[in-house]
Amino acid sequence: MKEHSRRRTLLSVLEESVIGIPDELERAFRAHQGLVFRTAYRITGNAGDAEDVLQTVFLRLLRRGRNADPLENVESYLRRAAINAALDVIRSRQADQSVPLPDEDSALSPAAPVTADFSGLRQALSRAVAQLKPSQAEIFALRFLEGLSNQQIAQSLGISQVRVAVVVHRTRLQLRKELRPYLSVRT
Repeated sequence: MKEHSRRRTLLSVLEESVIGIPDELERAFRAHQGLVFRTAYRITGNAGDAEDVLQTVFLRLLRRGRNADPLENVESYLRRAAINAALDVIRSRQADQSVPLPDEDSALSPAAPVTADFSGLRQALSRAVAQLKPSQAEIFALRFLEGLSNQQIAQSLGISQVRVAVVVHRTRLQLRKELRPYLSVRT
């Protein structure tokens, strides 16, 4: 009896259909994987991180299940998911490292020659964006990294254009303040 039960269990496991990816998810992946990767890459600046974000976004979509409400705009959803996942990557990376403050003696004097440190600027921008509130970071990324207009952002997020414009303005002021050391340097 025990042997028969074991064989029956083994047969049932072997006969189970292989878990497949739903057709809608596969179509969405084929149609939008480039968009998700590019969006993540613009934010993280790293292909490996962008691939991780790509995987995370589509795994989250898979976990939504068949009973979840259908997405009204798949492209908009995936772009927003990529932005949020990329910001999560940046935030988690920042939690793992600290940045030393420069000595007063090493501060740039007006007469000192200046070389552009674009990697430093990119890192500073990533840190500054990661410190923004999630809605600010999302709107900033949509506007300046994805190149969407205020109207497109408003439609995508379901908010007014005025709200988008206010958030963009305030975020730019905040980032300008954070990046002042890089913005005042002229090459």
